[in-house]
Amino acid sequence: MSALILALIAGAVVGLALGALGGGGSVLAVPALIYLLGFTPAAATTAGLIIVTATSLTALYAHARTGDVRWKAGALFAAAGILPAAAAGAAASRLPQPVLTAAFAAIAALAAVKMLRPSRASPGQTPVVRPAKAAGTGAGLGALTGLLGVGGGFLAVPALVTVLAFEMQAAVGTSLLVISANSLASLATRGATTAGIDWAVIGPFTGAAILGAWDGKRLAAKITGPLLQRTFAIVLLAVAAFMLIDALT
Repeated sequence: MSALILALIAGAVVGLALGALGGGGSVLAVPALIYLLGFTPAAATTAGLIIVTATSLTALYAHARTGDVRWKAGALFAAAGILPAAAAGAAASRLPQPVLTAAFAAIAALAAVKMLRPSRASPGQTPVVRPAKAAGTGAGLGALTGLLGVGGGFLAVPALVTVLAFEMQAAVGTSLLVISANSLASLATRGATTAGIDWAVIGPFTGAAILGAWDGKRLAAKITGPLLQRTFAIVLLAVAAFMLIDALT
């Protein structure tokens, strides 16, 4: 199968995940770029950020139109994570690739376990945003974004659900604001590394992801919050297991 077709298929899946789940784009894009399209781990993390930035901005617009974005909490998360994302992004190139892969897998597994726990949010309840808690969590997410080349949505969603007691739909929409800000901050520190990116692959990948994000948003509107959470967790566990085995072997 040609690289173009693989890029289109993988991009559609990544966009669908971002649009429906508010995260998981990079946690799917990075393995796809490495194992399907032959990117090195370093190049894949940078390319993943490019793809996820463009796609998350599109998905954010779609969710904002339906009122599923909590702008105050999202802004606190995003603002607190920008500097840590930039600093960690600058340090990422100095770490061994197997360490990055293993860390990626471990964080994905941890996020999946959190998502499988019952939500504390009550239906119809608007949670109170606690600035200190939101900012602290956002700073940690930003650091992971820069270090691992992920947008942070696959951690932001469980954090918004479990730490701030958001309902799943609001967590999905708000996480896209966090992803966009963190990805842009991390990309700013990786400008020099984009020279080796194969744009003939990344362009179609990104285009398919953007289109998939719109379909994902429509899909999310038809699925209940608990089912979205379980789906998200199962996808993360599968990816984490695959990448951890690869890192150890």
